[in-house]
Amino acid sequence: MTNYLEFEKPLAEIEGKAEELRAMARANPEMKVEDEARGLDAKAAALLADLYGDLSAWRKCQVARHPDRPHCKDYIEALFSEYTPLAGDRNFADDHAVMGGMARLEGRPVVVIGHEKGHDTKTRIERNFGMARPEGYRKAIRLMDLADRFNLPVVTLVDTPGAYPGKGAEERGQSEAIARSTEKCLSLGVPMVSVVIGEGGSGGAVAFASSNRLAMLEHSIYSVISPEGCASILWKDAEKMREAAEALRLTAQDLKQLGICDHIIREPLGGAQRHRAEVIKSVGNAVQSLLKDLEGKGRKQLRADRREKFLKMGSKGLAA
Repeated sequence: MTNYLEFEKPLAEIEGKAEELRAMARANPEMKVEDEARGLDAKAAALLADLYGDLSAWRKCQVARHPDRPHCKDYIEALFSEYTPLAGDRNFADDHAVMGGMARLEGRPVVVIGHEKGHDTKTRIERNFGMARPEGYRKAIRLMDLADRFNLPVVTLVDTPGAYPGKGAEERGQSEAIARSTEKCLSLGVPMVSVVIGEGGSGGAVAFASSNRLAMLEHSIYSVISPEGCASILWKDAEKMREAAEALRLTAQDLKQLGICDHIIREPLGGAQRHRAEVIKSVGNAVQSLLKDLEGKGRKQLRADRREKFLKMGSKGLAA
């Protein structure tokens, strides 16, 4: 069953009518409705192109959060072979919001780490909606240490509203864990490529995305705070999230202009949620291409490359 976003309601009505006609025809084969149904299909296709032709920043936020978008687990299962998950931070617990381990990408050994949101009520609760606790970041640090020791590239898949803000997480050193994870990303002597596949929220995303190369799906977002949080702070009104989304410059297109995003991965018309297999393949191709760009660089060069990238942030695009 298709899940429609708020701005897709007119599309839902047209596609629903087309499906209703076809259901009637299946129940009564004598009914001739295919011409009318095809007409509705054409109308729906035109409306879809119009809706996604020029998405506002807020609508991109909605698309980035769509529950049917492929999640980290989907990408790992489709793109990586011989995936061996590694669990726990060797200190407190295993955080199911973060998954990662050793794997092969087209035969090349890598370490893959990502946020996993879950796909239904049960798994979303189990995965804490992709919001990592301190033990999740410490697990990621452990995996990055292994990658550094065995000279394996690191691939991270970012999709989180932000780090979990609960009392227990704060007591166990949430901010310190995020800072350590970010530090580990910056100090790695191996290639690191990150892809924002949905939401890149706050320090929870930065802790996985401080890489040599950052790619973003066309309708993904990456920001220091959510539009709702920003609106609540600036205007004391979360309903001003549309204005906040525009001001935050959180879209892949804005971030490419600002020098934060290195590569935008195009999504098919209607977003990743409508063409999951195609998007997953595109992400795999992009990761391989970005890793190839980093081949031949030594440990010092890779650290210097990362340092230069982050020092340049904010030096261009701000006047646009």
